[in-house]
Amino acid sequence: MLVTIPDVLTREEVAHCRRVLEASRWVDGRATAGAQAAMAKKNLQIPEDSAEARELGDLILRALGRNPVFNSAAMPLRVLPPMFNRYDVGMEFGAHVDSAIRAIPGTGARMRADVSSTLFLTDPEDYDGGELVIEDTFGGQEVKLPAGHMVVYPASSLHAVKQITRGSRWSSFFWSQSMIKDDGRRALLYDLDVAIVQTREAVPIDSPAVLSLTNVYHNLLRQWVEM
Repeated sequence: MLVTIPDVLTREEVAHCRRVLEASRWVDGRATAGAQAAMAKKNLQIPEDSAEARELGDLILRALGRNPVFNSAAMPLRVLPPMFNRYDVGMEFGAHVDSAIRAIPGTGARMRADVSSTLFLTDPEDYDGGELVIEDTFGGQEVKLPAGHMVVYPASSLHAVKQITRGSRWSSFFWSQSMIKDDGRRALLYDLDVAIVQTREAVPIDSPAVLSLTNVYHNLLRQWVEM
């Protein structure tokens, strides 16, 4: 399931992220890639343990906490601290799949990566190329969103970032362990949640239809959630 989420960050928050990142130290992005991904990866990142990464990561986590679409689509149990990357002219990330298990920084613990997220910090008109290409059952889906918008998709998906031919593409990326491990079940629950919201807007909130749909949603959660 691929879901785009508008306005995760406000324009002011995007501008703040850009100012902090402009003053940050950038390093070779291969430092955080697995063996297979490192061969396809050509980009820059700020060190994940830097003060800038922690500050901006906290800002993004707060924004995710107030975003109902992210919480409905990802059903997050754990969210790794957001990281930040940059693609300049000539940089790209060839087709790869994200690691299934990731370390939780500073804890020694590990988590399963079920959902990948990319939060765009550069507007599309500021660069050429740089599309995020995600393979799903309908073929390759190209994603290039306004700054502050985000896409979430299964971490199991084969995906790539096309080569930049003009400008520079900056973004945040991170992984979530979902309470619903199976992507098909997450998609069903997300569609059902959207249907409940739409039904509430069309009929009285105490309508039997709303109550019945809500009952089904929560009983499915009881069957499928892993915590």
